[in-house]
Amino acid sequence: MTTAAAPLLIDVRSQGEYAAAHLEGSICLPLSDIATLIGQVAPDKQQPLLLFCASGVRSDMAMRLLQSLGYSQVENGGGAGQVAMRLGCAVVRG
Repeated sequence: MTTAAAPLLIDVRSQGEYAAAHLEGSICLPLSDIATLIGQVAPDKQQPLLLFCASGVRSDMAMRLLQSLGYSQVENGGGAGQVAMRLGCAVVRG
């Protein structure tokens, strides 16, 4: 990412996975719904987005999808644990 703005943290796991445990301040947009819901939470396609899931596979698919929709600052953060350690985010347990 090339901007200093803090990225929007987007968890692309299912609602159930998110409810069980998620990163504080993250938004749940499951991979299956991200294309239809992204415009509601990130209407600016220049906004930095940091995507993550359990392992990085779903967030990689979501990143590619969002890039195809014109989002230019999308990063695959990998697994939620990696993102939590990298950013120092607290994990909220359901």
